[in-house]
Amino acid sequence: MSAEILPIATPRETRRAMWRLLAQRPARLTLTIVVLLAASCCGLAAPAILGVMVNIAASGGDVMPLLWLAIGLLVAGGLGALLGILGQNLLARICEEALAGLREEVFAAAVRKPLAQLEKAGIGDVVARVSGDVEAVSEAISGVLPAFTSAAFTIAVTLLGLGVIDWRFAVAVLVAAPLQVFTLRWFLKRTAPIYRTVRITEANRTEQIIETVHGSPSVVALGLGSRHADLVAAASRENIGHSLRGVGYLTRFYNRLNLAELIGLSAVLVVGFWLHAEGTVTIGAATAAALYFYRLFDPIGLVLGQFDELQKAAAGLGRMFGLTMAAGPTTARSSSPASDAGIVLDNVTFAYPGQRPALHGVSLTVQPGERVAIVGTSGAGKTTLAKVIMGLEHPYSGTAWVGGLDSAAAAPSELHERIAMVSQEVHVFSGTLAQDLRLAKPDASADELTQALEAVGATWVETLDDGLGTSVGAGGHQLTPEQAQQLALARLMLKDPPLAVLDEATAEAGTGSAHMLDQAAEAALAGRTSVVIAHRLSQAASADTVVVMEQGRMVESGSHQDLLAAEGRYAHLWEAWNSSLSRS
Repeated sequence: MSAEILPIATPRETRRAMWRLLAQRPARLTLTIVVLLAASCCGLAAPAILGVMVNIAASGGDVMPLLWLAIGLLVAGGLGALLGILGQNLLARICEEALAGLREEVFAAAVRKPLAQLEKAGIGDVVARVSGDVEAVSEAISGVLPAFTSAAFTIAVTLLGLGVIDWRFAVAVLVAAPLQVFTLRWFLKRTAPIYRTVRITEANRTEQIIETVHGSPSVVALGLGSRHADLVAAASRENIGHSLRGVGYLTRFYNRLNLAELIGLSAVLVVGFWLHAEGTVTIGAATAAALYFYRLFDPIGLVLGQFDELQKAAAGLGRMFGLTMAAGPTTARSSSPASDAGIVLDNVTFAYPGQRPALHGVSLTVQPGERVAIVGTSGAGKTTLAKVIMGLEHPYSGTAWVGGLDSAAAAPSELHERIAMVSQEVHVFSGTLAQDLRLAKPDASADELTQALEAVGATWVETLDDGLGTSVGAGGHQLTPEQAQQLALARLMLKDPPLAVLDEATAEAGTGSAHMLDQAAEAALAGRTSVVIAHRLSQAASADTVVVMEQGRMVESGSHQDLLAAEGRYAHLWEAWNSSLSRS
């Protein structure tokens, strides 16, 4: 089971949230209830008419009334069936529309979540919530919930009909109720945790599959196929094991329901025999009462039996609502001592769970419009520092002020208006090139898109057959790593935030492309307060200030020339960098 899973709503929170969704359509919900009640009332007519027919036949009466009663029986049955179908369709449509809105809310909530939280939970958990959980809820809404609701109305109306014949029939029916209630409570108590676990283990299995497929080149290259297949199989066995436990309880549940039906029908027949013997009810009335209870077999079995599917749906809803109801970060507690276009880190310390601190008391001030380059060897804490500035990770101690906001306390949407990040791994979204660019600025004109691409030197766009209308991403024209970085830098220019972070954004560039991407980064960062996690020291040389990090600490800070003159750690890094260039 995942050590870090996303929030799950409690059953009470789930019920309240679901009711709020359905209550958004009060008129249609009221109409649905009226139609389902009318269908249940039509269903009452059949046993009553049959009881009257039995009385007429037993007394040797005229045949014509029996004919008219038979016609009435057919009309009531047909009308009840039509109203039942209409009511179930109305209810399914209401719930499906609510589910569609909920699915969008879940996806939007997932997108708004801090990246660090999603990474800890695993992408499989998010995928499972917007796919597997939605599917479980959708199946319940389309197939189970309408039938369940119709059956519940039928039970209520039929019990009322039994009470009208004679209240003692209703009491006889209730003889089976204690066993049914006990069986249901027994079933729910044992299966609710199982179904919650099933949903979680499904997410774990999805996570393992995604990880294996995503890393398939490495898996094949290192000959780890069998090991990863075993991991997927183990995750599947865990999920299947919990599912089979639920099936075992379900089988015992239905056996007990069959026993309850036998007890209830026996009680109704005994009461009917007794009341008829005393002359209290006619044989037709006793027959109608027995038929009423027999008519309850299917709806009672459906209501109790479908709790199994409803529990699965409730588990899925709890996970979906949990994602939408989880409180995000609050707004910043106070204003930064720096201006709204600056960055101030005040004695920041951070450590990943179970690891030694990645940052130790880091204090850094980036003035508005200043460019600061962060350099250091692998594992020095450079990327962690970038994540803290972006609000993707929160300091254990100290404060990171970004554009006048506390990055750990600010709402992500408010923080992202002020700062944007281009990382080493750039994702090219499926769609046209123009659509990909407009993710940063939805209302950007074609001229603005072209200007941004030209500014970062993306002249390759002119060679595309469809230009900005060319499909890129999965299934489309494949961009090279350098082209993808230019695309990301163009998106940064279109978004036009006052602050920017480049986390080794041009690290993957080959020797021939390095200068081109450095120029693209220069154009994208012009006029912005920026922090550059520098993989190549040529990027540091053009920065206003260079900060050298080692084992999570700032060991040097100053201009490029000053640090070279100091002949310290940066000077050694610069010498090693130039030596590697001369050898290549």
